[in-house]
Amino acid sequence: MDYNTGREQIVISEYGRNIQMMIRHLMEIENRRQRTEAAYFVVNVMAQMNPQVKESNDYNHKLWDHLHIIANYELDVDGPYPKPTPEMQKKRPDHIGYQKNSIRYGHYGQYIYDIVKKVKEMEDGPKKKAILVNIANQMKRDYLNWNRDTVNDLLILDDLYKISDGEITLPIDTKLTPTNEILGKVPQQQQQQKKKGGKKKNQVSAKSGNPNRPIKKN
Repeated sequence: MDYNTGREQIVISEYGRNIQMMIRHLMEIENRRQRTEAAYFVVNVMAQMNPQVKESNDYNHKLWDHLHIIANYELDVDGPYPKPTPEMQKKRPDHIGYQKNSIRYGHYGQYIYDIVKKVKEMEDGPKKKAILVNIANQMKRDYLNWNRDTVNDLLILDDLYKISDGEITLPIDTKLTPTNEILGKVPQQQQQQKKKGGKKKNQVSAKSGNPNRPIKKN
């Protein structure tokens, strides 16, 4: 019996051993035109075997690169893309670098700082106040994503004041989105009401009895 442990090692496991055997067979086709046509067919089969590759924009290019990699870069066909080389696969990508922006409240993100900077340039009025309330609500969501417990609205208003370098203030009685609504939690009072309602239903059903059970006569 032929075991997998004694067979050739699979180069890219996502495609399986059958695809690898098909690619090995391509290299045995002497006619270049027929070999190229067969390579296109194998690439289509590879797309069906590994559909997650389609999530990338250059998925077709990746499939052809994988074809050549599995063939150990020895397959000679007229493909739609340049043939990759082993050196290209070993090359490390360039370092993208780190952000140089240093912000005091990292859990709010640079986006909040940029918006606050723009709002500071607006004229005072109802429109500016509405935007500031939306900013404060977003800050509260960001804070709760960082610390999913609770947060005082006054803390959010104070952070907004500090982020704006003291140029933006909202009244201390500003009502922000409730924490329970942001976290998707049901308030305890509503939970108790639901439990009471469930008990009443159980009591009613117990008193009404089972309609399929015959009534006992006294």
